[in-house]
Amino acid sequence: MKIKIVVLFTVTLLSFQIEAQTKQDSINNLKNVTVKARKKTLKERAEYKRHGQTTEVLTSEELNRNNPAFLEQSLGVMAGVQVDKRTQVGGQRIVIRGYGNDQKFNNWGIKAYYNQFPLTNAEGVTILDDVDFSVVDNIEVIKGPAATMYGAGVGGVVRFYLKNSEEKGTSLSQNTTAGSFGLLQTNTRLDYVTDNASMFLNYGHLQSDGYRPHGESLKNFFTYKGDFKFSDKQTVSVFLSHNFSHEGISGQIPYADYYANNDPGNDAYAKKNAHLNMQSTRFGISNNFKFTKSFSNSTVLFYSGTDIESVSAGASGQTNSPNYGIRSVFTKSNDLSSSIENVLNVGTEIQQCKSLASSFRFTGTDDTNPLLVTAIADGAYYKYTTNQQSVFIHDRINFKKADLSVILGLSGNHIDYDRVDLLALPGLIVGNTKNTSFNKSFKTSLNPHIAVQKTYKDQIFNVTYSEGYNAPTASTSYISSLNKTNDDLVPEKAKMYEVSAQGLLFNTRFDYQVSLFNMNIDNKLTQLSAANPAGGSYNYTANTGNQLNKGIEASIGYVYEMKSNPIISKVTSFVNFSYYDFKYTDFSTKVGSGVLTDFSNNKVVGVPAKKYSVGVDFVSPTGIYLNTTYNYLSDVYSDFANTNLVNGFGLLNAKLGYKLSSKNKKYSLDLFAAGNNLTNQTNYTFLFLGGNINDSDTGSNFPGMKTDVNPGSSKAYFWSGLNLKYHF
Repeated sequence: MKIKIVVLFTVTLLSFQIEAQTKQDSINNLKNVTVKARKKTLKERAEYKRHGQTTEVLTSEELNRNNPAFLEQSLGVMAGVQVDKRTQVGGQRIVIRGYGNDQKFNNWGIKAYYNQFPLTNAEGVTILDDVDFSVVDNIEVIKGPAATMYGAGVGGVVRFYLKNSEEKGTSLSQNTTAGSFGLLQTNTRLDYVTDNASMFLNYGHLQSDGYRPHGESLKNFFTYKGDFKFSDKQTVSVFLSHNFSHEGISGQIPYADYYANNDPGNDAYAKKNAHLNMQSTRFGISNNFKFTKSFSNSTVLFYSGTDIESVSAGASGQTNSPNYGIRSVFTKSNDLSSSIENVLNVGTEIQQCKSLASSFRFTGTDDTNPLLVTAIADGAYYKYTTNQQSVFIHDRINFKKADLSVILGLSGNHIDYDRVDLLALPGLIVGNTKNTSFNKSFKTSLNPHIAVQKTYKDQIFNVTYSEGYNAPTASTSYISSLNKTNDDLVPEKAKMYEVSAQGLLFNTRFDYQVSLFNMNIDNKLTQLSAANPAGGSYNYTANTGNQLNKGIEASIGYVYEMKSNPIISKVTSFVNFSYYDFKYTDFSTKVGSGVLTDFSNNKVVGVPAKKYSVGVDFVSPTGIYLNTTYNYLSDVYSDFANTNLVNGFGLLNAKLGYKLSSKNKKYSLDLFAAGNNLTNQTNYTFLFLGGNINDSDTGSNFPGMKTDVNPGSSKAYFWSGLNLKYHF
């Protein structure tokens, strides 16, 4: 209620501001210069200036250097970003600046958006299995806390964008890819563009046997996006998708088998036909309206409904999770004087998630009926209602004569849960006396953002201080095995200092972005396990202390054109580099044995100290092109005690193709062949880390051994395809 009052009060103030003269938004209007660097550079510079902190962009050019469906091959090449996955094309977790890798499932601690509406639900959880990345045109990553404009999240924000065609008329595209492991991908897309409207309808299909035993994938996506211009003042966008995703789950294996390149899969998962099925519907409508030339509003209403069937080694679950909300931002620009411009953004994002979730554990005692579950009294059936509210003010003051800007931001973020135990109805289960219903509300978190930017010729220098937070989820706020609320939990808080620069050199052919940051995370939330008094073990979440993340990131690129060369017309190269020193500074916890252990000054688990990517692309005047990428991760520790060091690895990928377009632009084609892990490197796609280590499932084919690693393909694999487009 307090947040809603603040929103109404602020909007009222904006309505009474004196109408300003026509002004250009200096955030997006960079100096009028022909940029010869990589195509992503202009967009990246604009977003970097707007957010006042390190922001990196991938355009369609970068996304298509590999297979867009495999997010880790494109997004994972970015400095400071790593993409893990539990299955071949699912269970992704995006790790930004080392944050977000301590969850067994899905994403937590980062915020994700699809166009203008959040993929992250009200509880702060992001699932990407049912996202069609083949229609994504560009990706923007804001690194570090960005709560001022996007609410909860310590690691950062990832924004996926879809783009309509700009060619007027009707066009039909057919993309087909086939390759190793029975891979077959198709995308059929119809575009229609007029003066006042543009839209597309896309059907995407992906199927694969997978590179692991019982690791098959099947996905079907229907996507519609329409943009409509009603007047010079108003535009409306509509998005609709219906998606199905099936991922077979192979389970994790021991490190000994991983290093021996032996991947038989995990029988505890295979016996139960472990899988994750998702069916989802998403809908969003956004309205952009200019009240005056200097006062505008952008509002999006969104809905997503997801049905999930999950079968793992230990349990069978069903979840129905509708999530809906609104995001609205008012923008007002005016002159404070002849040389000072002010751009004020005031907005809110409100979400509610109402879900039904059931989970029943397998007995693990009957191989003739591996799907046998325990009695209903030992299971869980809950109704959750989660509310998340955020209101923010983001003000930019531009001192035009000095090319200097000051950004001041503040957000208020609130989250609360209510859980009803649907198995606790009187008389429903004979002898059942427990009721695990509870509600929890966290105090509104205020998070500031302050940045000073100086532009000198083609260089932008930025100094930033920002804060972010993560509240515990509803599932972590209750310890089911002990039948008690996890009352001691508090949200974790991050405070980040960053010095960064971005610019163009050598006649704008060379682009760079460098950032040096120091981020302190207080009350770190960590998943742990402990011995159950009734036997076995149970998982819970605790505030284990503080950690300090220090690092440097760099992204540089160079474009060299040879217009008169008959063989090579352009060479594009890039190097992305991250160097981290992440340590626990005041970090004590109990792991398994129940003995309190101090892990202070140890390295943070799962974070490679060094990560770099090198790419070189060649284009010939005849349409032939070659993309090459080498991505390296250094060794990481998987346990708090820093005793298990997991070997790093480097993956070499390449793509060779031929593009052809008719002179009248009626048709175009792209014929290509590609290979990944060309040097046959042992590599992983997902590790159990920290408090999640030493996993062991009843009925696995690894008796007495701990299973903590999901391997990638240790052999080179290949794929080829043909993309066709015809303009009617």
